[in-house]
Amino acid sequence: MSYRNLRDFVSALEYRGWLKRIEAEVDPELEITEVTDRVSKACGPALFFEKVKGSDMPVLINSVGSYERMAMALGVERFSDISGRIEELLGMIENVPDSMLGKLKMLPKLAELSTYMPKKVKSGPCQEVVVSDPSLDILPVLKCWPGDAGRYITLPLVFTKDPETGKPNMGMYRMQVYDSKTTGMHWHAHHDGAQNYRKYCALGKRMEVAVAIGADPATVYSATAPLPKDVYELVFAGFLRRRPVEVVRCRTVDLEVPAEAEIVLEGYVEPGETRVEGPFGDHTGYYSLPEEFPVFHITCITHRRNPIYMTTVVGKPPMEDCYMGKATERIFLPLLRLQLPEIVDINMPLEGVFHNCVLVSIKKSYPRHAKKVMHALWGMGQMMFAKFIVVVNEDVNVQNTSEVAWKVFNNTDPRRDIEIVEGPLDVLDHSSPTPLYGTKVGIDATKKWVTEGHPREWPDDIRMSPEVKNLVDRRWKDYGFE
Repeated sequence: MSYRNLRDFVSALEYRGWLKRIEAEVDPELEITEVTDRVSKACGPALFFEKVKGSDMPVLINSVGSYERMAMALGVERFSDISGRIEELLGMIENVPDSMLGKLKMLPKLAELSTYMPKKVKSGPCQEVVVSDPSLDILPVLKCWPGDAGRYITLPLVFTKDPETGKPNMGMYRMQVYDSKTTGMHWHAHHDGAQNYRKYCALGKRMEVAVAIGADPATVYSATAPLPKDVYELVFAGFLRRRPVEVVRCRTVDLEVPAEAEIVLEGYVEPGETRVEGPFGDHTGYYSLPEEFPVFHITCITHRRNPIYMTTVVGKPPMEDCYMGKATERIFLPLLRLQLPEIVDINMPLEGVFHNCVLVSIKKSYPRHAKKVMHALWGMGQMMFAKFIVVVNEDVNVQNTSEVAWKVFNNTDPRRDIEIVEGPLDVLDHSSPTPLYGTKVGIDATKKWVTEGHPREWPDDIRMSPEVKNLVDRRWKDYGFE
């Protein structure tokens, strides 16, 4: 099933026993983080803090902090259910029939796609209360870690427009609260929000921005998804939900936001105005360092009656964001295969925080095929940030990192099989001497051929015969094992 809004999702979590309500008063400064971190590391439930010091709003956190809750948030039992739908869609686009009858048979599917577009409505619950003299002090914004520069909004849906084309964009960028009316806007240089901002700066125009906090989980997830540039995130949310996201026009800016959102911040960013943002305890497990970023000015706040403040905490994995990342890994595998059909599977280990390590299995067909795959991945969207790419043969289970490590440690000749390149790095990478740019490594751990310069015989893996394995399976209890 899909969820119309955050409240539907909270009710579903509670129905399954996957949500814990906490009645004791808690402090949004550090205390909520410590509770959440302990629960998250123990694979515990979603948390609903009913009494938060300094605010009348309750806090929902760790809502998708497990594989089961993340799948439930997207309305499926397995992430592969969504990737299967994407594969079907891609196949439909690639194989358009020549005959008129064939085209007519595709019309129902095309009609279904058209229903995923955002649906404009005149009013919505997100505007039940309009605060014309806004103050961020009404929000229970967390200070997450002791070294943080202040309080941060960590799960915002940030809406902007391209000033040249008018195309809308939704992204997720943390926002440091400077005071009651301004925040930082942490637009990474490589992201669409930053690109829109640079265009406004070039035009010398004020940039309107809207921020929604607390929406249905498919919409929240879509703000993080690595979509092709021309695909609007709310269209993808409609695809995930199997029904459109209703949107309403903001009160003070010319932008549309989810009508069912809990809270909406409206405002603007002035071209060229920046302020030091950070440090911030980030999903890498380290503090991202202070840097100049644009400033967001609040002009209006609207919200539901009795709104829920939805947030998250990031830090040393595993934490809630890891499950969102794993959903992305599974859901977008068909798009990788569209460009690289030789890919069998992919794994981005939690320890690599999703932009430092990629494990890939391939159907190897020609000499140095693994190196072709490495360079192709480095040229694809956010894969350009991958510091380590390890390629193995198709019979290796890349979800088993121990098995991959065994192949790497035994199958590689460092001189021949390690590829060192330079290129873009994620803005949060602190190991490179220069920001945004550094060294990346590809490791070819596939079986080597004579045509790849390996004249020696390559040994087979040790494997028991299937007949003996079946025999032992049948007789297992006979040996005295349960």
